[in-house]
Amino acid sequence: MAYKGLIDKYSSLLDLPAHTRPVSLLEGNTPLIPVDRLSQQLGEGFELLVKFEGLNPTGSFKDRGMTTAISEALGRGSKTVICASTGNTAASAAAYASRAGLKSIVLIPQGKVATGKLSGAIVYGAQVIQIDGSFDDALTMVVEISEKYPICLVNSINPYRIEGQKTGAFEICDTLDHAPDWLCLPVGNAGNITAYWAGFKQYDALYATGRPQILGVQAAGSAPLVLGHPVENPETVATAIRIGKPARGDEALETALESNGRIIAVSDDEILTMQKMLAQLEGLWVEPASAAGLAGLAHEISAGKFSLKGQRIVAICTGHGLKDPDIITNAMVKPQIIAAKLEALESVIQSSL
Repeated sequence: MAYKGLIDKYSSLLDLPAHTRPVSLLEGNTPLIPVDRLSQQLGEGFELLVKFEGLNPTGSFKDRGMTTAISEALGRGSKTVICASTGNTAASAAAYASRAGLKSIVLIPQGKVATGKLSGAIVYGAQVIQIDGSFDDALTMVVEISEKYPICLVNSINPYRIEGQKTGAFEICDTLDHAPDWLCLPVGNAGNITAYWAGFKQYDALYATGRPQILGVQAAGSAPLVLGHPVENPETVATAIRIGKPARGDEALETALESNGRIIAVSDDEILTMQKMLAQLEGLWVEPASAAGLAGLAHEISAGKFSLKGQRIVAICTGHGLKDPDIITNAMVKPQIIAAKLEALESVIQSSL
């Protein structure tokens, strides 16, 4: 049978209202890719795989939750959806709203959204509004406006977002026949870590697949769950997790506790180093925030805090590198220019052999 999207595939496992009208872009079904060269760089004796969510329709994991949130909104008769976003949610909400024939409004923090993500929201037809404030300010505003007007809020505090995003855990278990020993992933607004844990618990209860320990990773300049208090002015190159007051922060902390895992912070340098390693060793280009989970794994290994021999680790890479290319393009050395002659090419190639 042809693949029809996440709602169709996992309908019996998703807690969605009867009025839900499926809206799909054939999201999900993303690959679980072995990264053996990277694992050898980090240490010996464990298996490492990447769940590459950048291959979803709008280039990020947000599509998993947006198919369910928009489907519920359409079935309920909503005409307009709204979200606050650092970029990925905006693009996903706009695409799925367009697919459903709904209007979308997105609020973004001024100057804090990667060009690739902002372009997506615009091309999908969203009304994009920048605010002179942070993501947390934008989230407060969209919550208040959705309570005042008949506008459906589709941020991760919408429970149907979690229903869709937990399918990532289902897919991992379907592929491996069991949960991994550890799951590593970035933590921003904390919806994804909450959803994965919910998915693993549900599958374990139904099929005895086991549950992983969870390593959630924040950027050091935007690490409220590590610091134990909100961050008023979060700063990090990892724009997707530049959030100072996670909406599902309590659930993320509960996930770490229940799974016997932890939430840590890594520096921007560690994140960018891992982004480059993943690209140059494995051919996988992810946006900076997506590399945070693996950067956290490397950090813990180097600190001697992991004994991973014989274990299987899955890292969630949440978005494609094309979502946030500015870090790479701004820092890159301009390509060398040579004459259009064979001898010029030979000279350059020979010097590099």
